[in-house]
Amino acid sequence: MAITNLRSPPTPVVDVDEESATLDGSGSGSTAPTTPEGSMCFSPLPPLDDFPVNLPPRSQGKLNSTSTTSLAPVPPVRNICCVGAGYVGGPTAAVIAFQNPHIRVTVVDRDEKRIRRWNSRHPPIYEPGLNDILRVARDGSRECVFPNQPSTQPEAGEDGASDSSISSDCGSQSDDGSRGPITIPARQPNLFFTTEVAKCISEADIVLVAVNTPTKYRGAGAGSATDMTAFEAVTAVVAQHARPGAIIVEKSTVPVRTADFVQETLALHRPNTPFTVLSNPEFLAAGTAIQDLLTVDRILIGSSPTPAGLAAAAALASVYASWVPRSRILTTNVFSSELAKLVANSMLAQRISSINSIAAVCEATGADVDEVARAIGADPRIGPKFLKAGIGFGGSCFKKDVLSLAYLAESLRLPEVADYWRAVIGMNEFARDRFAARVVRCLNNTLVGKKLAVLGYAFKKDTNDTRESPAVDIIRSLLEEGPREVAVFDPCCVPEMMREEIGRFLGAEVLSGNGGCVVVYGDAYEACSGADALLITTEFDEFKNTPVGGDGVEKKKVVKKVVVDPRPFKGSEGPTESELLALHNALRAQVEGGDEDPLGRFNAMPSCDAGCMDCQLEKTTGAAGYGASQQHVSKGRLDWSRIHGQMRRPHWVFDGRRVLDIEVMEKMGFRVESVGRQGR
Repeated sequence: MAITNLRSPPTPVVDVDEESATLDGSGSGSTAPTTPEGSMCFSPLPPLDDFPVNLPPRSQGKLNSTSTTSLAPVPPVRNICCVGAGYVGGPTAAVIAFQNPHIRVTVVDRDEKRIRRWNSRHPPIYEPGLNDILRVARDGSRECVFPNQPSTQPEAGEDGASDSSISSDCGSQSDDGSRGPITIPARQPNLFFTTEVAKCISEADIVLVAVNTPTKYRGAGAGSATDMTAFEAVTAVVAQHARPGAIIVEKSTVPVRTADFVQETLALHRPNTPFTVLSNPEFLAAGTAIQDLLTVDRILIGSSPTPAGLAAAAALASVYASWVPRSRILTTNVFSSELAKLVANSMLAQRISSINSIAAVCEATGADVDEVARAIGADPRIGPKFLKAGIGFGGSCFKKDVLSLAYLAESLRLPEVADYWRAVIGMNEFARDRFAARVVRCLNNTLVGKKLAVLGYAFKKDTNDTRESPAVDIIRSLLEEGPREVAVFDPCCVPEMMREEIGRFLGAEVLSGNGGCVVVYGDAYEACSGADALLITTEFDEFKNTPVGGDGVEKKKVVKKVVVDPRPFKGSEGPTESELLALHNALRAQVEGGDEDPLGRFNAMPSCDAGCMDCQLEKTTGAAGYGASQQHVSKGRLDWSRIHGQMRRPHWVFDGRRVLDIEVMEKMGFRVESVGRQGR
């Protein structure tokens, strides 16, 4: 079966009525559900199904309806510009381009170094699965041919359970007569990275604004308010260069009613020129961003209730509808969407602070916080997620968004609300301080002349994102006690980048190269050698203490993970990109070590200059563990018996992430202190 095109391009329609493209600044209207049960549309917006959306054939039916007589037609989307090539803009634009071959997606940023890395084998961020997306969308793909039937049947696991009953979303396994070979045509690149900001904005139908909005640290609102410097600057550039009728989308996390500011800026620079402003916040988690985008639980789109606003929302929804079920696309008014992002992160942060407060009680009473969390998490009204005690949350979002919500409450003269949310931040800082104080207390209240090894610098596992990492604050507290050395190791972060960040946040003088005592290592065993104490500050699997043999192989019962082959694919239109990616992953899982390109679809990756520093770093550190262009390859669990022999007595280990089996560690001779567990 030959497939001539994965998706056909949309057909043109009449553009939206330009005179109605204004934002209703009132923000009024209830957000209580008024649509039938199961629908994700909220008042005052009518269902997006009422709009004539131009989708590729495979997406038709998700948003289309014949009820279109009184509503503005939805403009076609052929060109998207994403301003900001960071942790949000880069992955989001990559997945949109991957799922929409007919749309040109360009990511722009004024940081030439960052753009250079996005156009190389070494993207500036690490996210599992990102490389496979870039290899197709950014580099294009070759024609490939494969049989339309599974190569092997799923095998039973070690426990005898078979996964053969698992169904695939990619089609039925029954014989429908389509078992001949499938030919997937070559695909042209449709994802681009450039510094030509104004030019790309002027060509776009949709402009996504995904720039950094950190907490403001000087002036009015310092320590709480959102710093809108970058967002304001980008909005002015968009206002000057965007084409008439363009849809401007807030992807950045912004204060409520920012859409009013955007609309006013557009009107100031381009009076009488129609634009539409939408809110489309991201709900991604570092380390799982690509999976979050591919199997999204909801897409939130906020718009004004005008015909132009609703048509713009439907146009953006049509982009996501290429792979997101209609039931997962939520629509609200624009201010509800802006607030929902802040509230979502604040609620998650609240759960973490809540369980960490209970961890302190457990340490004082002899209760075990994991047992408490398991007991309360069994209640379906509470649930088990975000109940893992530790040293507090990090990352760029939680703290910033909680503070922004508190500042919003203060500006609205709701001091009690502000105090409530500030307490979440206070408890998070208390968790870090309490952990560092526990280390000092157990080491006889002095660190002078002692070496401590900090295992984990990223704020969570499977990412190289170090923003607001708890490890930074803990290292700062340790340095105040005058230790001989603070060794730092992270299996996913590049050592040179870690040195640069530590120097920026704690002062260049703390680094060993400048006479300080902080030493960054690329090898865990070197970091632990001669240490008086080890601190686990990130929950990487490498740090867990599954026993290993002399060959470094884990001594545990291996349960083979079965990845179901999604074939045969049904229908004459051929597989979608999601289905091809599922097949890619299934075939790769069948090969020991994982074939990078089992379908033979990838083009060659961009070449690097002879003096590429990233290539030199890979040669120095090895491919495993470093390099955003590839999956994070675990170097294997640490051999804790080897580490025990390298450490100084009494072999202190402080488990800030509760990843260790304490009983096993104590039998090996370690003295373990763990968060949420009564110590010695």
